[in-house]
Amino acid sequence: MRLKDKVAIITGGTSGIGEAAVELFREEGARVLSVGRREKGGKDYLRADISREEDARRIAEECVARFGRIDILVNCAAVFVLKGVDADPEDWHRSLNVNVIGTAQCTKYAVREMQKTGGGAIVNVSSISGFIAQKGFMTYSTTKAAIVQMTRNMAMDLAPLNIRVNCVCPGTILTAVSYDFMERNKIPFDEFVATRGSKCLMNRLGEPREVAFAILFMASSESSFITGTSLMVDGGYTAQ
Repeated sequence: MRLKDKVAIITGGTSGIGEAAVELFREEGARVLSVGRREKGGKDYLRADISREEDARRIAEECVARFGRIDILVNCAAVFVLKGVDADPEDWHRSLNVNVIGTAQCTKYAVREMQKTGGGAIVNVSSISGFIAQKGFMTYSTTKAAIVQMTRNMAMDLAPLNIRVNCVCPGTILTAVSYDFMERNKIPFDEFVATRGSKCLMNRLGEPREVAFAILFMASSESSFITGTSLMVDGGYTAQ
C-alpha cells in the first residue's frame, strides 16, 4: 500500500500505460481520478481534453471536489502524430497542443492545489523518442524531448513548494498504439515483436504494467530524494 491515503490524477488513464497506472495505483491504496477523451463508465473517471485550458482547470477542480486534495499528478495523455519534414501546421498544432501545452496546463492547475497541502509528486511520461532519432517521428519526438526539458524546469521551479517532478521514458510497449501502428503499416505481429525486440538488450518488448511500476516508484515516497530525473523503461534500448 505504497500510496495509501494519496489522491492522484492520471491523464490518459483509459488505455495503455495510463490505464495500467490507474489499476496499479488503486491496488497500492490511492484514490485515483482517471482522465481521458473516451467515454468510459465508473464514478472515478472524467472525460476531458487536456489541450483545452478549461478542461485542464476542470480536472483539478473535479479531483478536489471528489477527493478533497491532489497529491500526485501523472501526465500520461498523448497523441501519436508520426510525421517527418512533410508535417503540416495542423500536425504540429495537434501534437504540441496535447503533448506539450496540455501537460503544462494540467500541471499548472494541479500545482495550485498541491501547494495548499504541503507538496506532492508529478510524473511526466516522455519516451525514448525524446532522446533518439527515428525515421518519420519528428513531430512526436520533438514533443517528447520537450517534456524531458519541461520536467527539469518544473523540478527547479517547484522544489521550494516541496513538489517533486520526474519523468519516465518508455521504449516500445505493447499497447493499442503499437497494434494500430502494425495495422496501418501492414506489419505482422511476430515480425514487429522480433524486429523491435531485437533492438533491446532484453530482447523483448515491454508491457504497460512494467512502465506503470516505474511511474509508481517516481510517485511514491520511495523516490523522495529524486527530482528532475528521466528514467528509461526501454529494456536497454538506449543503453547501446
